Amino acid sequence: MEESTTKEKILKKVRNALISKSENPFKDVDFSSPVYKKLEESPEIQFALNLREAGGRFIYCENDNAILDHLRTLMKQKGWKQVYTLDKKISNLLNQEKINALTSPEQFDDSSVAITRCDFLIARFGSIMVSSGLSAGRRIFSAHESHIVLGMASQIVPELKDAIKGLKKKYRGNFPSQVSVITGPSRTADIEKTLVMGAHGPRELYVFLVDDM
Repeated sequence: MEESTTKEKILKKVRNALISKSENPFKDVDFSSPVYKKLEESPEIQFALNLREAGGRFIYCENDNAILDHLRTLMKQKGWKQVYTLDKKISNLLNQEKINALTSPEQFDDSSVAITRCDFLIARFGSIMVSSGLSAGRRIFSAHESHIVLGMASQIVPELKDAIKGLKKKYRGNFPSQVSVITGPSRTADIEKTLVMGAHGPRELYVFLVDDM
């Protein structure tokens, strides 16, 4: 019977293609070679450069005291009265130094800035990998006007594939249900090609990179 609809014709072509095996026309392609050129700088420097290129701000911290000093300066400059975090280690550090840290779900909307940790920092793109496996949960990464990420030097990896590999190892047997890669502040130009910041997430993104102790 002759096909009567376009749908049936397409399905017939799909079936024939699945049945008929053709040889690979690209036998000389080396799929084992790296997709990108080698990083020009060390992963730490490359991450900082690419983060800034994406519109984020990189702040190096030698230790916890440096974190607090930079945060106080930033809060004074921006006029922030408090910050929001669900990370107990972060909240304990801030509260010990009399920095107002909101920590309950009911206070989620009471601050314009949130502080979280991350899973990995990707040097190639200056990106931040976060997941629902962190104590911060899901929505905190996109709900506040400003987002501060505390990252460790040991969390910097050269490529996205390295971050995925590390994530599988970190959460072995209990892989997070949500994984996100953040590259710079939220932005869009979908409407009349006009750039709008903070459309789908934070308008400002800061990474405090801390040396591993």
